[in-house]
Amino acid sequence: MQGKNFYINRRNFLKGTTAAMALSSFGAYGLDLIYREKPLRVGLIGTGWYGKSDLFRLIQVTNVEVISLCDVDSQMLAAAADLVSKRQKSGKKPKTYSDYKKMLAEGDLDVVLVGTPDHWHALQGIEVMKSGAHVYLQKPISVDVLEGEALIAASKKYGKVVQVGTQRKSTPHLIEAKKNIVDAGLLGKVSHVEICCYYHMRDTQNRPQAPIPDFFDYDMWTGPAPMREFDGLPHRRWRAFMEYGNGIVGDMCVHMLDTVRWMLDLGWPKRISSTGGIYVQKDAKANITDTQNAVFEFEEMECIWKHRTWGTAPDPEYPWAFKIFGEKGTLSGSVMQYDFVPVGDGKKIHKDVIYEREKYPEDVTEKDIELHAAPATRGHMLDFLAAIETGSKPVANIQEGHISTASCILANMALALQRPLSYSQEQQLILNDPEATKLLKRSYREGWQHPHS
Repeated sequence: MQGKNFYINRRNFLKGTTAAMALSSFGAYGLDLIYREKPLRVGLIGTGWYGKSDLFRLIQVTNVEVISLCDVDSQMLAAAADLVSKRQKSGKKPKTYSDYKKMLAEGDLDVVLVGTPDHWHALQGIEVMKSGAHVYLQKPISVDVLEGEALIAASKKYGKVVQVGTQRKSTPHLIEAKKNIVDAGLLGKVSHVEICCYYHMRDTQNRPQAPIPDFFDYDMWTGPAPMREFDGLPHRRWRAFMEYGNGIVGDMCVHMLDTVRWMLDLGWPKRISSTGGIYVQKDAKANITDTQNAVFEFEEMECIWKHRTWGTAPDPEYPWAFKIFGEKGTLSGSVMQYDFVPVGDGKKIHKDVIYEREKYPEDVTEKDIELHAAPATRGHMLDFLAAIETGSKPVANIQEGHISTASCILANMALALQRPLSYSQEQQLILNDPEATKLLKRSYREGWQHPHS
């Protein structure tokens, strides 16, 4: 631990408690600030919606100097540099780059946030660690399973902390639900879990081919992914295409599966199967499923995922959520609330999301901010910083991020192959299925090299 370099401020915290004790006893939950005498040198790759949101949450909880920003959209990059200069304490405008490798080579950075589209996460995460920086890596960590294994190998080789952006583990009301409901034994034995997303989030348009604007490097944006015809700026729309991610399973299931695994202390699923397709929104150019079910099988327990991008949610109170069914009761949870309903005449328990508008008034005027998620991301950043200072594992470490990401990728593989799959991380193969094993590593576009040897 770096000792005098930082101190911790915690609401109602006992005076005289050491920073090490604070970190080990409380993790990120309950901490307000990790203050460093020397600013943390920070870079951001991907200056779009969530990249900036993550960066602004980090600025709120520790002393940082944002040294550099990188993006292939020069207009978005320039706007982000202006915003950062207004948000960071020094008022300085960060250096801007279109090439993340050049940024990493010149930056001498302590921490880099990766907020690019999914098909870039593994390559950029590995390069960040290779440059000597710790990495806050947005979920999912990869678009194929062996990219995830390469990230784990890199984190071991370079000894760097990786915090994955599955911030439900740092969501205050869900931390409370885990402690007071699950860990307290109010559910009893759990043998069934349902997770879902019924948001109408699939792109339903069919845009014509368009000229590439001079401020946007589409070839570099595409990187190792297959090159699709350009039909307008892909920002946020890229999620509609399997070339760049893993559909709604990779985007939304990864959060809820990760949350359930954390709450119930689950490792790898023993077997994964999936069904679904494009059943309703057939006219759209999007090639991700509009309807999909997946079953993640654990020991004496099944976790079932369902998504639909059309129609209504079965439970309007929980359109993107988990429901944990125990012999003594049921726990429903989402980014907005949780509810515990016991079997019989016991006491129901309800808790709403915690907002921090008064404490962080700048949240209210920030464009496109998810106000309900801001406290969770701040907590996640604090946990990340604590892991860097103490050498401990963050709550969303790379192995946990890999299990949740890879499980979702395997669900999509099971759908494509129309059969259940069982993955062995030790052997890095699909058990008894050579055809499926070949799909653990997808082909890269010519000129790009996959990180898994």
